[in-house]
Amino acid sequence: MRAIWLIRKEKYMAENKVKALPTFESLDTLTNFFDENDMGDYVENMPEAEFEVSIDRRMHFVAVDEEIAERLSEISKSEHTSSGAIVNSWLREKISDYSHK
Repeated sequence: MRAIWLIRKEKYMAENKVKALPTFESLDTLTNFFDENDMGDYVENMPEAEFEVSIDRRMHFVAVDEEIAERLSEISKSEHTSSGAIVNSWLREKISDYSHK
């Protein structure tokens, strides 16, 4: 079974030659290109990238009742801020009030 897979893999790779990655004048032309083309066709020609990821903060998700979520969405739109920012602000206030008891 493994030999058949290897033959099929070699045949597939031979049929699907790696395409040359064009050069781009701007980030917009690059993103437009990959909106229209499959990145997998060019992955072999892409430069290797190294970067570090630092996760300084953890986020926790909680379930919110549908009515509360809808009202929160309305408030966040009227305040021009995210629902998360509003919830965090309100929770900080409540926790502060609780700790003063």
